[in-house]
Amino acid sequence: MTPEIPTQILDIIPLQKTLDARVRVPGSKSLTNRALLIAALADGFSTLTNALFSDDSFYFANALQNLGFRINLEPEKAGITVGGLGGKIPAESARLYVGNAGTAARFLAAMLTLGQGDYFMEGDARMHERPIGDLVSALRQLGADLAAPDGGREPASLPLKIHAAGLPGGKAEISGNISSQFLSALLMVAPCAAQTVEITVTTELASKPYVDMTLAMMADFGVAVEREGYRRFLIQSARYRACRQVPIEPDATAASYFFAAPALCGGSLLVEGLSRRSNQGDLAFLDVLARMGCTVAEEADGIRVRAAQALSGVDVDMRDIPDTAQTLAALAPFACSATRIRGIASARLKETDRIAAACAELRRIGVQVEEFEDGMLIQPCTDFRPAVIKTYNDHRMAMAFSLVGLRVPGISIENPACVSKTFPDFFRVLEGLR
Repeated sequence: MTPEIPTQILDIIPLQKTLDARVRVPGSKSLTNRALLIAALADGFSTLTNALFSDDSFYFANALQNLGFRINLEPEKAGITVGGLGGKIPAESARLYVGNAGTAARFLAAMLTLGQGDYFMEGDARMHERPIGDLVSALRQLGADLAAPDGGREPASLPLKIHAAGLPGGKAEISGNISSQFLSALLMVAPCAAQTVEITVTTELASKPYVDMTLAMMADFGVAVEREGYRRFLIQSARYRACRQVPIEPDATAASYFFAAPALCGGSLLVEGLSRRSNQGDLAFLDVLARMGCTVAEEADGIRVRAAQALSGVDVDMRDIPDTAQTLAALAPFACSATRIRGIASARLKETDRIAAACAELRRIGVQVEEFEDGMLIQPCTDFRPAVIKTYNDHRMAMAFSLVGLRVPGISIENPACVSKTFPDFFRVLEGLR
């Protein structure tokens, strides 16, 4: 049995050796939640293999169960079987709680418009601060009826009331610079609308690889989307077909912490089960490591990273891979030149304001850092200070700054249990590097 993670403070002990390790990370959160939604909209039973079992996927699966779908969870096998009902939602009313799970909140908000009845969705305090207004506006353009609990017609965030009578369809415009999850939510429910859906994206789209992931998952369930780049999407009414098995790849974002470990500690590390042919955009973090001087190689059973002789700083636009920006922020002070991270303004709207949080914790350990609206400039550091790292209840803060503790004595992580959001076994896997 995995030891319980301390709920208050966890000390990270520096590694005393160079790495020669291999790890396996859990299934992709992004793929798991997309597969859960589409499988529920398909005809018949689909089984997800190597699915993620974490807080985020639990909230999603539990919401589907509360909506009347047959969901069989097998955590010991990392399997989830979903009984899809061809675009229908069994329950005519439900009250759903999604914690701080952004994908669950955005995807379910769109899905609920396909039902026949009244639904209410809420989350935790931070989720009630995170934006959903652009998605609500687009769904209303398609004929849906969504409102704030107090009757306000343009809710900017949860909680949310949905009075559903099926999604009529038609044309909608949506901005793409806040979260690509809004567009993904629209795309996945669009085939179940009564009419053809045409979506126009009015701004530069953030996190494009996540939209590619959505389109690929839709295709796996038998639905193709016509598109003009990332500006216009045309989705005909169609029925998703169930997939006997939906293999979920290891999570590329979770892998980023371990890919970065050799850059800090020397040696090499292989993450099992991943391929550069994956459509998970966060594998582009490997290109950042290569620019810093690391060697990246695909092997028969995974991807290996070898340490650089001297780690170089980089100037990098991470707008398509913002979830790995904290990994780079934790790595950057160990480089021999400055690192500039750009294009991640959307990170301020995540589980916490990740730009402000990363800058605050880097300063706490003695690193010089300059904060910008869309990123940060991080200087090399040779005089680190011991510190208790605040996580702001953000799983990515906890995992990224744990890397610092592999090199710097006296680093502890506050509220380490927050990693249960996406990677409950993170600290066990990290400890296995010794």
